[in-house]
Amino acid sequence: MSVIAIDGTLASGKGTLAKCLAAHMGLPHLDTGKLYRAVGYALLKAGHSPDNAGVAIAAAQRVNLDLLSDPALLHDDVASAASKVAVIPGVRAALFDAQKAFAAQDGGAILDGRDIGTVICPNADVKLFIDADPEERARRRYDELISLGKSADYDTVLAQLKERDLRDSTRADAPLKPADDAHIIDTTDLSPDDALARAIVLVEAIIG
Repeated sequence: MSVIAIDGTLASGKGTLAKCLAAHMGLPHLDTGKLYRAVGYALLKAGHSPDNAGVAIAAAQRVNLDLLSDPALLHDDVASAASKVAVIPGVRAALFDAQKAFAAQDGGAILDGRDIGTVICPNADVKLFIDADPEERARRRYDELISLGKSADYDTVLAQLKERDLRDSTRADAPLKPADDAHIIDTTDLSPDDALARAIVLVEAIIG
C-alpha cells in the first residue's frame, strides 16, 4: 500500500498534478480542499456566515464525499468561505477521520491539500509540496477565471491570493507548510506535463 501526500499553495498546480499522478499510478484520489469547500458551500446555501463555528462544525460532520464533484464548489465565493471555515479547529477535527479513512483504504491513495503530509498522513510513503511564485499563480488563476467567462482583474486576483496564503500559513491549527521530509516541486516554469514527469521520477525513486 502506497500513500502519497501532496500539499501546496493555491493555483500551484497541486490538484492537477495529484489527479494525473493518481491516474498514472491507478490510485484513488481525494482533493481534500473540496471537503472544506463543501462545508463553506453548505453554509452559504443555508444563508449562514462561514465564520459561524457551530454551524460550520455541524456541516463538516455531515459532509458526503460523493458530493465533491458538484460544480458549485468551484465558485469564488465558495473558495473564500472554505478558507474561512478551514481555520476553525472543530471543522478540521470533524473532517480528520474522513481523510484518514480514505488514506487507509486497501492499495493506497493519493490525497492533496494543505496539511496532508504534516497532519493527515504524517507517515505517508511520499510527500510532495507544490509551489510557484505568487505572480505566476495569480496569472494562472486569472486565466482560469477568464476562460470560464468570468470578469477578473489580475491585481485583485494577486491580492486575494496573497491574502489566502497569509491566512493559510498563519492559522493556529495545521498551518500550510512543507513537511520536514517533503520533496519540493516549484512549478513556476513547469508545464503540467513537466511537473507530472518530475513527480513520477521522485515517486518511483522512493517506492519503485
